[in-house]
Amino acid sequence: MRSAAVADTSDLIWDSHAGFAYMQPDDLAELSRWLETGVDFVSVNIGYDVEPWTRSVEAVSGYRHWLRQNTDRFALVTEFADVVAAKQGGKLAVSFDIEGADSLNGDLGMVDFYYRLGVRQMLFVYNRNNLVGGGCHDGNQGLTDFGRQVVDEMNRVGMVVDASHCSHRTSMELMERSSAPVVFSHSNARALHDHERNIADDQITACAAQGGVIGINGVGLFLGAGDATERILAHIDYMCERVGARHVGLGLDSILDCQPADALSEAELGPRAKEYWPPRQYPAGPMAFAPIEVIAALRAGMQARGYSAADIAGILGGNFARIAAEVWKPVLP
Repeated sequence: MRSAAVADTSDLIWDSHAGFAYMQPDDLAELSRWLETGVDFVSVNIGYDVEPWTRSVEAVSGYRHWLRQNTDRFALVTEFADVVAAKQGGKLAVSFDIEGADSLNGDLGMVDFYYRLGVRQMLFVYNRNNLVGGGCHDGNQGLTDFGRQVVDEMNRVGMVVDASHCSHRTSMELMERSSAPVVFSHSNARALHDHERNIADDQITACAAQGGVIGINGVGLFLGAGDATERILAHIDYMCERVGARHVGLGLDSILDCQPADALSEAELGPRAKEYWPPRQYPAGPMAFAPIEVIAALRAGMQARGYSAADIAGILGGNFARIAAEVWKPVLP
């Protein structure tokens, strides 16, 4: 039985992506901030295409072990009912995501492998073309044959297909291929700020038409100049005006108190730093990330703008929760 029938999703606060460079399992202690802010669920990144695929395995192993040692406050969830149970127990529900399918190492069986370990969402590409498709900073390549197989396998096991960081063509082909709703876990509106990481109006419309949800992130480089809270609200307004509040959520991409991936120096990554974060799109200097604590101000800002209570609840979590309830499946034998 699908978990969609377990409980109402309207009162869950859901952060669809917290992204940071894996350093050590103890970094997860910083997730106390999510719990104290009132967040009910967060998807934590375990790897991305910049790192070797083995790093994702190392991270998921370390994080699972840490979560087992801290069950008083955190719960590693595998089914939607687990999220509800965690909330009822005053715990933060956690699952994992991967930014870029290079973590599969070209092996379709790794989709099921990661799903069994708690990965409930996978981005196909991280900025640059890879084995499954095209990245937002690397031309406009579409899905590969292997990429289409990966979509089908993700649909089979119940892993959410995520189009953030993809090229325009790959994102559109993902939405055509997938039998389950596709999300943009942390992508802003390109019409408001012309950055290649942001998404165009036709991507926004296609996502909503396919039943998906777009998570607004809090990265200053993708929000545009100005106060972070006001800019996040502007991107929420823009999406809602075009496709309705039902298809908008939050994927703040807040970082933990460790070195963010996008701040890795060229000395550490060599020429690949400029490949994944081209200087024309990522000017020198520190990147600003809105903290998870911004959620209270976002709620107040939407109330001041006249959003209904139901729409606010959906944007703050109910919409992404609905996707999880629909898409996640029990682990198959």
